[in-house]
Amino acid sequence: MKLIKKIEWKYVAFQILFVGILCLLFYLLNIKHPVLSGTLLYIVLSLVVRAFVLDDFRKGIQAVKKGQYKEAITYFENIYNYLNKNGWLDKYRFITLLTVSKIPVREMALLNIASCCKELGNNFKAKEYYNRVLTEFPGSIMAQTALNMLNSFNDKTD
Repeated sequence: MKLIKKIEWKYVAFQILFVGILCLLFYLLNIKHPVLSGTLLYIVLSLVVRAFVLDDFRKGIQAVKKGQYKEAITYFENIYNYLNKNGWLDKYRFITLLTVSKIPVREMALLNIASCCKELGNNFKAKEYYNRVLTEFPGSIMAQTALNMLNSFNDKTD
């Protein structure tokens, strides 16, 4: 299972601007080493936010790396449900989660669940999840590609 990260470059620009504002704030407060202080504060903020909000996602990725796909599915379902209830966190993730990911976390969670289902040998369930991704995120190239691969694999084995 390969983990993919796509970057939204306009979010990178926002992150740089945010770090710049923090540095300017420290400069105006006459703090020694404002660039270092602003950068460190940004790093701490991003780690804290991700640790609290995206903890289940991180645990899911760790479980996948260990081959614990059933456990990973539970973690990915948890983060999906949480962000589904709090959609603004994912929609404005470049601000709320300080992430530059182009792909919404909810979409990544569903893709990871589908991939885990495939790894567990449940291609039917994997297809259901890939179709769900396409329903919720119609432009998902990863879901469409994975679904095409699953369908072509099934065609060859029939």
